Amino acid sequence: MSDAKLRIGTRGSPLALYQANAVRDHLAVADPSAQVPEIVVIRTTGDRVTARPLSEIGGKGLFTKEIDRAQLDGEIDIAVHSAKDMETVLADGVTIGAALPREDPRDALIGAASIAAIPAGGRVGTASVRRKAQLLAVRPDLEPVLIRGNVETRLQKIADGAADATFLAYAGLRRLGRASAADHVLDVDEMLPAAGQGIIAITCRADDASAVTALQAISDASATTCLRAERAMLDALDGTCHTPIAGLATLKNGQLHLSGLAAWPDGHGLVRLSRRGTADAPEALGAALGTELRARMGSGFFAALAD
Repeated sequence: MSDAKLRIGTRGSPLALYQANAVRDHLAVADPSAQVPEIVVIRTTGDRVTARPLSEIGGKGLFTKEIDRAQLDGEIDIAVHSAKDMETVLADGVTIGAALPREDPRDALIGAASIAAIPAGGRVGTASVRRKAQLLAVRPDLEPVLIRGNVETRLQKIADGAADATFLAYAGLRRLGRASAADHVLDVDEMLPAAGQGIIAITCRADDASAVTALQAISDASATTCLRAERAMLDALDGTCHTPIAGLATLKNGQLHLSGLAAWPDGHGLVRLSRRGTADAPEALGAALGTELRARMGSGFFAALAD
């Protein structure tokens, strides 16, 4: 590895900084002789614009495009992302170099002991079309309302009465030491997570041999395999930020299990499928499930929800 200090690009939220520091710690353990990496905070459009749903202003890529640009321009060497926030197709020249061990991928419910316990006609804060669709599939009486912002902002909004309940990724709560804020952790059968949820992914320039080598030393094989399957499913589905899609892969004893879901934004027509495969072919498994799910939903579904 080069003697140069690695520059780690990240968003500036408390959770993003926690994740960047976790990556820095892993790199230090892998190569104690290397210089301590520098953390470079990059404020993204997704962080600046919080009053509108992501689906209306460009999708989850708004959390990554400025960081990708800084990476390609040589301002940073590697970038740390919540894998669930990454676009399916990466910027040309950018590659996922590592994934850290996966945290609990489930969603947490804040403000109610269960989805069934939310008051009739209650207001549920979320900016996620995935969560909204799965919620309305079982509780069509509820009213989704827009709540965005970092973890503390959203917790405070519920405390202030902006909505009766909301959802947060349980992984983020655990990483910030706020797991106790969850009133209920939803089983994946209740709400299938976003593809990549719970995984910290680190990208680098594909032609940066030094960064590629450094990241290979910290990459978790299980998380990487599951992420490859989930992202291959997304690629086969070719949805947009308006398309409610979920996916989760688990790996045990060399066997890979992948579940995928799609639904209309109001929760109707929900389809959930699962497939099994081997750890040595995650993309094949993801592509097969995505293709099957796409066929089940029909071409009209994707055309109607296209940008």
